[in-house]
Amino acid sequence: MLEAAPVADLTSHLGYWLRLVSNHVSHAFARKLEPEGVTVAEWVLLRELYGVPSLGPSRLADTMGLTRGAVSKLADRLIRKQFVVREDRADDARAHLLALAPAGRDLVPRLAAHADTNDAAFFGHLTREERAALEGLLKTIALKRGLKAMPLA
Repeated sequence: MLEAAPVADLTSHLGYWLRLVSNHVSHAFARKLEPEGVTVAEWVLLRELYGVPSLGPSRLADTMGLTRGAVSKLADRLIRKQFVVREDRADDARAHLLALAPAGRDLVPRLAAHADTNDAAFFGHLTREERAALEGLLKTIALKRGLKAMPLA
């Protein structure tokens, strides 16, 4: 009978540590957004619309790594909250664009401040060099694995 290979401790895996930190960073950010009435996914869509006149749902879907249906659901929620407006396209009556409503334009800088505060809470103790190294390593892994979908949760 063959002997079973030894089973490594969970904490011996880089994925364990990455997920541990990621879960806590994401959860803390989601809690910061809750009083503002938005989810992390909604924040990402709002941020994508910030600084541009408007974008089509297909373009947002490509950028965010989501289906067009998922973008439509997010947009519908943000429209109901009066953070986003749907505009008709002049060149195609069947298509539409999404743009920030005035309330959404006012909200994005507040949400960005929450993102900055959250980053500082988790990564502020790192030196500039350590932060650059961590960011570089994560970007290298994302590039090597072809990861493009935005983290939304």
